[in-house]
Amino acid sequence: MEEAAAAAATEEEEDGGRGSAGSPAAAASGRFVRCLYAVGFLDLFGVSMVVPLMNLHIKSLGASHTVAGIIGSLYGIMQLFSSTFVGCWSDIVGRRYSLLACILLSALGYFLLGTSTTVFLFAISRVPVGIFKHTLSISKALLSDLVSERDRPLVMGRFNAASSVGFILGPVVGGYLTELEDGFYQTSFICASIFLLNAGLVWMLPWSEESTGNREHQQGNKGTDSFSAKANHDLHSKSASNGAVASDSLFQSPWVQVATVLKRIKGIACSDLWDIFLVRLLMSVAILLYYSNFSLALDERFGVKPLFAGYLMSYSSALGVLAGCLLGPITRLYQYNTYRILLHSSTLTCTLILLYASALSIWMVILSSTFLAFSTTIGRTCIIDLELTIGGNEASGTLLGVGQSVTSVGRIVAPLLSGIAQEFSPCGPPSLGVGLALVAILIMNANKQKYCSRGNVKLKNQ
Repeated sequence: MEEAAAAAATEEEEDGGRGSAGSPAAAASGRFVRCLYAVGFLDLFGVSMVVPLMNLHIKSLGASHTVAGIIGSLYGIMQLFSSTFVGCWSDIVGRRYSLLACILLSALGYFLLGTSTTVFLFAISRVPVGIFKHTLSISKALLSDLVSERDRPLVMGRFNAASSVGFILGPVVGGYLTELEDGFYQTSFICASIFLLNAGLVWMLPWSEESTGNREHQQGNKGTDSFSAKANHDLHSKSASNGAVASDSLFQSPWVQVATVLKRIKGIACSDLWDIFLVRLLMSVAILLYYSNFSLALDERFGVKPLFAGYLMSYSSALGVLAGCLLGPITRLYQYNTYRILLHSSTLTCTLILLYASALSIWMVILSSTFLAFSTTIGRTCIIDLELTIGGNEASGTLLGVGQSVTSVGRIVAPLLSGIAQEFSPCGPPSLGVGLALVAILIMNANKQKYCSRGNVKLKNQ
């Protein structure tokens, strides 16, 4: 009997299910999750068609390098402040309406981009995208609502893999379209159309199945050990009222919604998650420093042309897709201990960046890039899972939003640090990245006992 139960549990893991193997709720959840994979693919496919062409377009409008940089920084600053608020808002009004609003307003931004014949219109078009382009974060929060904590790294990895495929294919299609007459404008309109198609897909998702599956998932979790007192309280609250709160909150006064958002953000700010967000910031900056002068450094150190650097980065992106698909076997190998996976992947990332910084031949660069694609993909997924495990599912949108804001800080800080480090050596940025990654590893080691004593990190396999 025990062997049969273990076999059924293994089969359920591989399918990314939540309920008992073959149950209607598990099948419904599986369909919903696969639809969300398509949402992630279309989102990054549309964005990556346009983003590589934007610098060329704004320069063709007569903007200087300084103006182009200011507009780019404006987008990053809007993302920094809006990520947390939009994520928290999705916790209050529900995933469906917040996801639809973000997709439609992003589509508006890309439509305006397709009509931008002046620098001013170009800047205006970036405002709705900068504020509401959080489709992936809300989708991940929705996935967190749907699946169990044990299956979450696997499902998140597959979602990231599907999104990455879109990011790989988008620049190819965008590069082809830009060769046509008025190619940038056509590409922008096609991107807006893809977002409208994505909104239609979200609207047609089987939300009733999601609600049914979510209730069964929450009831099933009542019989297992809680990950923290807060998470246990959250699960009971969600099981008591599944969709009614979000439905009522949608029609609340905007001031009430804003007050609720601020209250939730204050709760996150006063929590003991500071070390997790600090680790995320340090690792994000370390990886951004690695890529910040990648093409230039290869040219200066090894005489490699930018074309080869582009091929190498595409090769790494493809391996990242593969890494996302391998998260299932990896989590089983580590017995679902997210903390250990994160610690080991961060250590490997630090070692590989050091190998790249000290590489004496291009083959060492290729070797480091190969394994770095795996370690960074796994690390990104595990840090998100760790945030949700410790913080609890009730505020998953808020937690993911804060995490995105932390990453946005890294995107603002990394170029500055990279520029200063390059004044000393082409190897300066990755060398600095090694130091930051090492600090992140030390922080994780220093807090190891706290995680283990609270029992928050090792996912229970009941």
